[in-house]
Amino acid sequence: MDDQVYFEDVTVGAEIPPLCLAVSRVQMFFFSAATYNGHRIHYDVTWARDVEGYPDILVHGPLQVASLARALTDWASGGGRLIRYAVQNRGTAHPDEELQFRGLVTALRPDGDRGLVELEIRGEKGGTVLMPGTATVSLPRRGKAGE
Repeated sequence: MDDQVYFEDVTVGAEIPPLCLAVSRVQMFFFSAATYNGHRIHYDVTWARDVEGYPDILVHGPLQVASLARALTDWASGGGRLIRYAVQNRGTAHPDEELQFRGLVTALRPDGDRGLVELEIRGEKGGTVLMPGTATVSLPRRGKAGE
């Protein structure tokens, strides 16, 4: 079965399938270890509450950035390429909250054997945008070389 998204299948105004997930405390521990991030706000609840003033520890911004990129690359499949990506982290998320990572196609540009798809992207929690941004994805074109 071919799950590849082709440039010709995409329309302006289309939403990519959202990636919905809730980050667990264990995932946050492993992400901190893998990125060598020792900031206590990501693992010490007492510190997060008493010193930083948050109700709980915070999900890493870079973990949310990676999840948003994953939503794009999952959609683009193996033949797609994420070629430009820019986001701003504007809100907080806590463990076990459902987060949604989404994209909306805003423009299409043929580019030889491939096509460029411009998207507005966002990470959100309960309809509140935590991380707005933009991205460009290159997709294969049907019937072109390299298929």
